[in-house]
Amino acid sequence: MSAIADRHITLVGAGLAGALLATLLAQRGWTVELFERRGDPRIHGYAGGRSINLALAERGLNALRAAGVDGEVMQQAVMMRGRMVHFREGGEQLQRYGRDDSEVIWSISRGDLNIVLLNAAEAAGVDIHFDRRLERVDFDAGIAHFVGEREDIARPFRALVGCDGAGSSLRAAMHAVSDLGERIEVMPHGYKELEIPPAGDGGFRIEPNALHIWPRGDYMCIALPNDERTFTVTLFLPVEGPTSFASVRDGADAEALFARDFADALPLIPDLRRDFEANPTGMLATLYLDRWRLDGRAVLVGDAAHAMVPFHGQGMNCAFEDCVALAAHLEGDVDTAAAFAAFEAERKPNAAAIQAMALENYREMSDRVDDADFLLQRKLERLLAERHPGRFVPRYAMVSFMRLPYATAFERGQAQRALLVDATRGRSDLDDLDWDALDRRVREALSPLPTEA
Repeated sequence: MSAIADRHITLVGAGLAGALLATLLAQRGWTVELFERRGDPRIHGYAGGRSINLALAERGLNALRAAGVDGEVMQQAVMMRGRMVHFREGGEQLQRYGRDDSEVIWSISRGDLNIVLLNAAEAAGVDIHFDRRLERVDFDAGIAHFVGEREDIARPFRALVGCDGAGSSLRAAMHAVSDLGERIEVMPHGYKELEIPPAGDGGFRIEPNALHIWPRGDYMCIALPNDERTFTVTLFLPVEGPTSFASVRDGADAEALFARDFADALPLIPDLRRDFEANPTGMLATLYLDRWRLDGRAVLVGDAAHAMVPFHGQGMNCAFEDCVALAAHLEGDVDTAAAFAAFEAERKPNAAAIQAMALENYREMSDRVDDADFLLQRKLERLLAERHPGRFVPRYAMVSFMRLPYATAFERGQAQRALLVDATRGRSDLDDLDWDALDRRVREALSPLPTEA
């Protein structure tokens, strides 16, 4: 085996996390090689049809700032102030995410973002190899075998990082030599992408600065804006059941479903039949691992370590936060085994917390956003946030607008939800609420948040 430079690292997967992490490591003086099984999207185009639009929040923005690409990315992003709820009986309501336009999230195309990050990685000196699929790894010899164009490329490595998504080849290679404790929980729902095209005048057909939701109980439809004045629409249905992908089988069935349950959305999607039949049905699952690393030889980040369902819009943000954390642990003259162990210890509890919150959010989005009790709790939540700034902070704000650890946001969110449920139980309004008693409960249950969060 040829000698490897001491600060040489090999990344598998040149998607969003891989390209970002490669840039952050190159900035820290690492010699980075990045291998990607697909072709270069800047040449061949981005393979779509299975990627729910991405919601960029503060955690992800912080990572983009660290890589120096936030300005270019934000030129392509569309602001979303909140959820625009479309009621079954007609009408709509904007439910803001935050206090004002300083607390928003941003819709971004996965393909456009990937291209920005690949360009940044190359500019930082990263050596990117496309059309090179990881076939197997000899961890004892320190050789990774990549396959491309009918050739086996044997590459010596010091350490491997798996950024290759939920179906990670590196994770499979690690698991073959050491049990990682892998568990996959599949949701009984799937999804299908559709599209709202621009209006005849080239503008947006519906309110652009919102994430649109059509909640229908056990199923729903959402739409996120794109800078091309289109909306990426995602239909979520159970896999089995009376209204499911088992019963909605073709474009005609989909059109009938929309006419019945999403009537105001139907005229917005002229190619509904074609899109439904042409685009694949995606699976929704949560990946749990007991271990993310193989001593100092390999470690997993992002979806390769902790894939989650998309209902909190945090999959990419969490992966980007992984990248920032791992790059920090690999700063200076470090032992990779110690760095990987510290990274796993820091990030694993937080990944578990956001996975749990993402699963919870499906029920909120599909079934609760138009419920009277939920809306009353939201109203009280906003009032308590005004009365106790820095102490009572809505969980969504802690997750999306701050960089507080996910585990802390999850724990505080549970305590706050208990307060809201107790205070609104049996009520239809907030009249005659005992504010003094409630204020005391808030002060007793919640300590002030650290200012840097």
